[in-house]
Amino acid sequence: MQIIRRFAVDTSSISRVFRVLPYSTETLTSNAPKESLQSRISPAIDLRVSIVPALEQWRKEGRSIKQQDLHRLIRKLRTFKRYNHALEIYEWIRDKFYFDISPGDVAIQLDLISKVHGLEQAENGGHYAGDEGHGFVKTLSYNVMLGLYSRLGKHEKLDNLMQEMEENGIGLDSFTYCIRLNAYCATSDMEGMEKLLMKLETDPAVNSDWNAYIVAANGYLKADLKEKAVEMLKKSEQFISGRSRRFGYEILLTLYATMGNKTEVYRIWNLYKTIGKFFNTGYVAMVSSLLKLDDMDGAEKTFEEWLSGNKFFDFRVPNLLIRAYCKKGLLEKAEQLVSRAIEQGEEPIAVTWDALAAGYHENNQMEKAVDTLKKALLATSQGWKPNPVTLSACLEYLKGKGDVEEAENLIRLLREQSLVSAYDSDRLVNYIRSEEPGSSTIAQMLWDHEDLDAETDGVVDLKQESIS
Repeated sequence: MQIIRRFAVDTSSISRVFRVLPYSTETLTSNAPKESLQSRISPAIDLRVSIVPALEQWRKEGRSIKQQDLHRLIRKLRTFKRYNHALEIYEWIRDKFYFDISPGDVAIQLDLISKVHGLEQAENGGHYAGDEGHGFVKTLSYNVMLGLYSRLGKHEKLDNLMQEMEENGIGLDSFTYCIRLNAYCATSDMEGMEKLLMKLETDPAVNSDWNAYIVAANGYLKADLKEKAVEMLKKSEQFISGRSRRFGYEILLTLYATMGNKTEVYRIWNLYKTIGKFFNTGYVAMVSSLLKLDDMDGAEKTFEEWLSGNKFFDFRVPNLLIRAYCKKGLLEKAEQLVSRAIEQGEEPIAVTWDALAAGYHENNQMEKAVDTLKKALLATSQGWKPNPVTLSACLEYLKGKGDVEEAENLIRLLREQSLVSAYDSDRLVNYIRSEEPGSSTIAQMLWDHEDLDAETDGVVDLKQESIS
């Protein structure tokens, strides 16, 4: 299978390859045409039916086709696990257009091939890409295959592939080393990890990378070798500079908190603040770290600092405290945080209401749990699902008190938000109306529903996004 027509080799895209974010995340603007390419292909529910005819018809009608729109569509299809349709778009681009295909595109295509046709086809595609590409792209193609092997647990193939790279004169880069280091950590092979780390440090073609030491620190933590983990974190810090400071410091905060080292958490936080910019993600990392250390006072002070300086209200920050308050039974404090957000004109998101509902359930305030869960369902956003334990408890509570109508309202909301299939919705309603006792029945339905009508639900969500 031919993968690449032309490469636009951009070394800045390599970081996007392994974060799987090569495309824009912006949403369609309000001045977009009423009918988009996305809305045109959304009805293709059956994954066995090709979407190429719809693409061809769009083209024959003389409609505009921009590469960024196709990239955005591929990203949406991958989100909803319509991998074969996403791969079809890449193949259609290859056959019909002369768009530049970036290294990031190569990585995505190989990942899609492995999902649609299996690892063997991805291997063939990866080697083909490597044979035709620039040296950088060859390394990238091998790195993608290394990542696939690692993800699938085929660690025995990693060394052979790295040896093949060296025999063919294809240079290893920092990503190659990090993938292999991660695999060593996954199998707790500290000896292999240490040998590879020494090789990295003496490889003249590769600059030592802070990520590699973070991987090694995680490996030592998994093996409960905290002193060695700290040593790796110190080494990592030496290589964190420039644009990497934000992300690097956030990881250090999390890892030092995992080790229970409050002194280092505050030291790194002070370094973080010297960056001179206000990042919500930094406050998420710091508040989360302090809560992990059970430093509630510090977490609250950091939250107030964020509240007074943020330019964009990010519910991830207060949600951390809301969950912590609920776990400790401090429901009034959790309610106050939600009220403060509302007073500032912010509308709590589904995750916020869900966390509060869980708190009410854990503290046996079921009427409030039901009311709050309804708010969560009404605020549903893409990717969110209600806590199945809380939801099961609420439905069982309503069934137990004989409030069938309210239980059916909850189930109706679940279905309207595509959180359960029609099949499971009917099963839940029948259960609520029956005399059957036992919450295990509801819990089983809620856990199992993800595998039912998954393709249809994905298409429903895709349709909704194409309209908005």
